[in-house]
Amino acid sequence: MLDSTLAEPSLIDAAPPSCAYAGFRLSVVVPVYNEANTIDTVVARIFATGVPVELILVDDGSTDGTRQRLMKLAALQHVRVILHHKNQGKGAAVRTGFAHATGDAVLIQDADLEYDPADYPRLVQPLVDDQADVVFGSRFLGHGRRATPLWH
Repeated sequence: MLDSTLAEPSLIDAAPPSCAYAGFRLSVVVPVYNEANTIDTVVARIFATGVPVELILVDDGSTDGTRQRLMKLAALQHVRVILHHKNQGKGAAVRTGFAHATGDAVLIQDADLEYDPADYPRLVQPLVDDQADVVFGSRFLGHGRRATPLWH
């Protein structure tokens, strides 16, 4: 069931973006496949960051009720839902999202909550401050974890 607080656009828009983001908008592309259990939570967490976002949810042929949740979310301001009629893979969903992005920067957010939207302000600040052209996040930095495998 859709989180009732999320369904109220006034609650999402109640906290205006910080002056620190004046003129900046982040396109957040969320490739979605069978994420009915987490999609409402991830959307609420994205809006809670305080970063002005254009949220692009790309459903890649979900069959678990995710599409019905997405259609409710589509009514929210700054949310666009795009549906793939059949599963084409995460790469195709990301490319579709990128093709519809109009923000100043683009970020990919997995719908399974593997990445924490609370990190957005730290990720985008170098872009907002015109100190970087690109920023790469890492799940292994800043959390006291050490990445032991060579490929990390």
